Amino acid sequence: MKSFMKQLPAVLATIGIISIVGCTGGNSAPPSVFDPNAAPVAIVNGTSIPNEYLEVILAGQRAQGAPADDPQVKENIRKDLIRRTLLEQDAIKAGINNRPETRARQDLAKQDALIRDYVQDWVKTHTPTEDELKQEYETIKSGLGGQKEYHARHILLKTEPEAKAAIAKLDKGAKFAELATKSLDPGSKDKGGDLGWANPSMFVPAFSEAMVKLEKGKYSKEPVKTDYGFHIILLEDLRDLQAPPLDDVKTELQQRLQQKKWQEYIDQIEKSADVK
Repeated sequence: MKSFMKQLPAVLATIGIISIVGCTGGNSAPPSVFDPNAAPVAIVNGTSIPNEYLEVILAGQRAQGAPADDPQVKENIRKDLIRRTLLEQDAIKAGINNRPETRARQDLAKQDALIRDYVQDWVKTHTPTEDELKQEYETIKSGLGGQKEYHARHILLKTEPEAKAAIAKLDKGAKFAELATKSLDPGSKDKGGDLGWANPSMFVPAFSEAMVKLEKGKYSKEPVKTDYGFHIILLEDLRDLQAPPLDDVKTELQQRLQQKKWQEYIDQIEKSADVK
């Protein structure tokens, strides 16, 4: 499965600080409905704090796992909004709001919030269909033709003499799994050095190059040096690369397709824009 999904983008592209995934939740997610008749959170030195402010922050905290109806959570938000309003009032008295750089940051923050909500709506209306997911799956799957997966074991030792001594023991009939208990690799030493099934690209080049040259059931007769130390590699088996079931990779495929749709949209509006 890892080899198959390596064909997918590791990171979704972002537009500035806006990410397609990031815009579907988190602190930017507003409540779906505001109560226009709700009383202000507080009135601070004559300045009314709209209830919508509390609801926006509360929605973000709920998205992060905060209790939905905890009075203490609301009270903490209320206190924070009052402090913010007091600080805002003092900042205005000090003339900070008249600084060009401050106004620029305020404008960018406003633009950011607007874009986040827009992208959130865009994502909801551009969800890939089941047919699109199946087509993308088959496209990637067809590109796997001829690729192999290797089932290998290894023993990682610190020095070349140690590795050569272990190879000599193997030549005399020692069991690979028993020698692997001395391996420096904590992830495989207790499994007889077993690395499971993997595509060669999952390993560092020197390791992969040595592994693919081995015959099934054979181990490397010379230590294989990498930045980790010296390896002895045993090739248990090899097979054509197996694609995982569609359901196992559907989430990644959906992200990939949604990103493609987003990039097409960005390309379209940039192409049609009048930029001088």
